[in-house]
Amino acid sequence: MIGIAILIGCLFGAILGMNAPMISYTYSSYLAIAVIAALDSVFGGITSVIRKNFDLKIFITGFFGNAILSILLTILGQKLNVDIYLAAIVVFVGRMFTNLAIIRRYYVDKWSERLKEKNKSQTEEIQK
Repeated sequence: MIGIAILIGCLFGAILGMNAPMISYTYSSYLAIAVIAALDSVFGGITSVIRKNFDLKIFITGFFGNAILSILLTILGQKLNVDIYLAAIVVFVGRMFTNLAIIRRYYVDKWSERLKEKNKSQTEEIQK
């Protein structure tokens, strides 16, 4: 089911990307920081699902709150002529790497446990 949703999302994104107008250079920094903030929220959501403490309200508010705050920081930085958005990028990307490490570790441990169980069952069959 999830695979079908991913496939539909990829197809929709590809079709939209081919037919959508180009983002102007003026707004590209806003879009970039909003996408990074949204990805940070997605990785945080996946991590919370793994830890079994996912809350949809927290995810939705974090998703939009992070994106809006990062866009506001970008606007403020442009008004002050200071690249404040770089600080947000460093924080969000750092959290993304942390969450990705947690996700990776979870699936590596799960894969290792399956291999141990498989090897154990094969060993028991050979001994019989």
